[in-house]
Amino acid sequence: MSLTKPQFLIAAAASGSGKTTFTMGLLRVLKRRGLPVQPFKCGPDYIDGKFHALASGRESVNLDTWMASETHVRAVYSRYAREASACVVEGVMGLFDGYDRMKGSSAEIASLLHLPVIVILNARSSAYTVAAVLYGLKHFCPQVEVAGVILNQVGSPSHYAYLKEACADVGVADLGYLPKVKDIEVPSRHLGLTIGRAAEIDALSDRVADLIEQYVDVDRLLALTTRPQEVFDATPASAVASGESGRKRIAVAQDAAFNFLYKENLDVFSQKAEVVTFSPLAGDALPQADYVYLPGGYPEFFADSLSRNVRLGAQLRDFAGQGGRLFAECGGMMYLCRQLVSQEGEVYPMAGVLPLDCTLEKMRLHLGYRTARYRGMQLKGHEFHYSSVVRSDALPSEVCQYNVKGGPVDTPLYRYRNVIAGYTHWYWGENDFFNLWD
Repeated sequence: MSLTKPQFLIAAAASGSGKTTFTMGLLRVLKRRGLPVQPFKCGPDYIDGKFHALASGRESVNLDTWMASETHVRAVYSRYAREASACVVEGVMGLFDGYDRMKGSSAEIASLLHLPVIVILNARSSAYTVAAVLYGLKHFCPQVEVAGVILNQVGSPSHYAYLKEACADVGVADLGYLPKVKDIEVPSRHLGLTIGRAAEIDALSDRVADLIEQYVDVDRLLALTTRPQEVFDATPASAVASGESGRKRIAVAQDAAFNFLYKENLDVFSQKAEVVTFSPLAGDALPQADYVYLPGGYPEFFADSLSRNVRLGAQLRDFAGQGGRLFAECGGMMYLCRQLVSQEGEVYPMAGVLPLDCTLEKMRLHLGYRTARYRGMQLKGHEFHYSSVVRSDALPSEVCQYNVKGGPVDTPLYRYRNVIAGYTHWYWGENDFFNLWD
């Protein structure tokens, strides 16, 4: 693929402005044109990336400057962008919102990768004030290039005429708008991605794409953002050979219940091991493997089906009992507990590998970046869940985890025999996953 291509970051002044909706629609427009487009997502979020994949036909890649070094983020972008004819990066929250001022923000990613920014600006109930907002976004940080704006929630052609004047007065290219219409909002994120919902997201991508083709100057957007791709060292730090000789086999659970997987994690696993996937939901048996990885997801929505896969539960218990190396994150850990209690108080037997119970009663959001020192590695990841572990005194945490400010948090990381489990979703781009045990 050419190293000169459209490549840009889609940002906004705040969350809820329409970034994800517009990104999905634009990815679908480019796919319709036969343009191989690589989507990316700023930050640790899994769900937007799944929407990207449905809209574009290509897996989305996370870019996160807290979980990974700047060198690694550049290398990851280079590697995945290389095979595409266009690159679309969806930002996170507002343009300059990070975990510590601008650190970890969309603006930091845009500056790091020298990407122009296309702003999605919610213009509902607004007119000339958008000039002040755009002026601030354009001039707040000279290292960030605001190349253009798409106006969202525009009430009428006359409303758009006022907004065009505001854009012109502050020197930001007006690339079109999306009218105020019903039924183009992204559905609730905490509902899982079942086959039915995948079809819903697919249809939404088409509806938004139709609007973009009618109201947005896509050709001008692509022309404004076409530039040479800077080539960074594309060899990830994680590619350093593991200390253990011989190629191993890792079995990864992957289905509607367990699908919170960073693409980079799977790619670095495959550099050192044969990766095989299996579906607990489909009733699959545990594949023959040296390692088992149960990622996060939505086991609570499939608790009844999971509880009926008695064979897999027994195989996981046998695997753990024989010293098998098993790693589970969030939803994967929930599945390894003895039982899962639903929000309504229904009790579902789980695999029973860990001497723990898990509940969704009295749901409370636990959210934030996490870090921990373990076996000589500085682990970094992200916690996001509503459930909690009960009777956790049966298994103390192996390490103390910390938030971005360096303060201790009560998020556990359990070890039971060779089973390592916890709520944090870890990023393995720069650490050797297989050294957790060796």
